[in-house]
Amino acid sequence: MLGKHAVNAYLLLGRRPVLVDAGTPGSGQSIHDRIAGHGVDPSDLALIVITHGHIDHFGSAAELRRLTGAPVAGHVADLEPFRTGKPRMPYLPTGPMGRVMNRNRRLHASADPFEPEILISGDTDLADFGLAARIVPTPGHTAGSVSVLTDEGDLVAGDLVANSFMGLIPGGPANPPFHDDPLGNLASLRAMLALNPTKLHVGHGVPLDPERVRRWAERERRRLSGRAARGRLRSRTTL
Repeated sequence: MLGKHAVNAYLLLGRRPVLVDAGTPGSGQSIHDRIAGHGVDPSDLALIVITHGHIDHFGSAAELRRLTGAPVAGHVADLEPFRTGKPRMPYLPTGPMGRVMNRNRRLHASADPFEPEILISGDTDLADFGLAARIVPTPGHTAGSVSVLTDEGDLVAGDLVANSFMGLIPGGPANPPFHDDPLGNLASLRAMLALNPTKLHVGHGVPLDPERVRRWAERERRRLSGRAARGRLRSRTTL
């Protein structure tokens, strides 16, 4: 969608494979075929982890569950989008890109609803699913956002941070188009950086170097603090 790295899903390999995120509606077969293209039998998937309740991350979760038989994991705070197939409205843009995208009808489309078999409410070890990793709640982008941190230090970060312009051009750390709670998301990002990940694998764009993200996060802290002090920072908690 919009380019090779504009919307990412990740295949994590251990004793059994785990998929993180499910793309936009109608992309289930493509993701299924890409899994097979890596030499992995899609029916061997142990789990499908959804990082949060936005349509470009859970859009094909129901389809992939039908295609692979794998259970789906999602955070309890984002159950409403999963159960209805619709993200919470209104979207809260983080800048000009979000304001432009908010006018795109496809962003307001519906997906097949689903009920996660695995409900996440705190840190969740994935050892029982054959993967040396854990799911960590990282609220802010949405209330139910999560990330996956492997024992080797790879952080699959969902939309904690993006790589400039949705991955359409090379760049550095940037906000995704929307955040429900910008300050909450920044706190989650800084908490994950404190765990010293080796690389951040983001939902939009190519991977990011943690040190570069740390420098960006400090600038973002100052920017958001200034906006909050002027009463110009919107969040879903204040709507």
